[in-house]
Amino acid sequence: MNISVCIATHRRPERLRALLGDLAQQRLPPQEVIVVDNDDAESGRQAVERARTAGTPFPIHYANEAQKNVAIARNRTVELAQGQWLAFVDDDERAPADWLERLAAAATRFDADGVLGPVEPVLPESAPAWLRRGRFYDWERLQTGATVPVKLLRFGNVLLRAATLRTQRPPFDPAYGLTGGEDGDLLARLTQAGARIVWCDEATVREPVEAARLSLRWLLLRSLRGGQDFARHVLAGRHGAPTAARRARLFARALAQLLAAGALALLCLPLGRHVAAHWLTRASANLGKLSFFFGWHRREYA
Repeated sequence: MNISVCIATHRRPERLRALLGDLAQQRLPPQEVIVVDNDDAESGRQAVERARTAGTPFPIHYANEAQKNVAIARNRTVELAQGQWLAFVDDDERAPADWLERLAAAATRFDADGVLGPVEPVLPESAPAWLRRGRFYDWERLQTGATVPVKLLRFGNVLLRAATLRTQRPPFDPAYGLTGGEDGDLLARLTQAGARIVWCDEATVREPVEAARLSLRWLLLRSLRGGQDFARHVLAGRHGAPTAARRARLFARALAQLLAAGALALLCLPLGRHVAAHWLTRASANLGKLSFFFGWHRREYA
């Protein structure tokens, strides 16, 4: 299978260097690796040059996208890629040697247009016990071969047929470039157009969790943005026609769930900080849904 690996990076040169090292060890080597640096200071260039000097079984193409916009950076990787299949991995992830091989095998076995795999969080030893107990960084997993429902569509570990991806022009909507959510929007559009995207539970990548993310504040802000993304996708018609009734149901359900989750957070505090924090993140997600109705969206990448 002819695969281009696409990486949009921003100020993570050491993480990028480690990822490029992982890609050099793949049992199924990619045809090429595309790195688009979304930092006008080109902080990722040295990592690419070091990987080239060390030697890789594939060429690494580097480009700089000075405009700070993750969607535009990802679109640039698609423009530069020549492969018949495009694999996307985040610049802070680690890819085991069988990663691409397993994605490719699943695409062939299930005759899919795309394959998603799990991203396993790796917490540092310094992580507080309540964060470990709460499993806040885990994502829901499916059985291999299962069609991925729209609510679980995301990037970070995905293989897509290039011809299918390029039916969307542009693939990633630049309107999401400073807020995030461009990945779910793209994948939802692809499935609406008939693309079949399946799960491969064996095609795992790992994500070392940064120290800056080991806090309740970060969890709440991530949940808030996730709720805003969900509301934005619903109102854009990615979960079905955005009728007035659908909008009203979304608002009413989010308000009820916000109140219920807030109450449960208080009631469950004696059961442990991790339990209370679970319900607080649920409350924050629903607050995010409501806030989008009033025209506010957190610009996480600004």
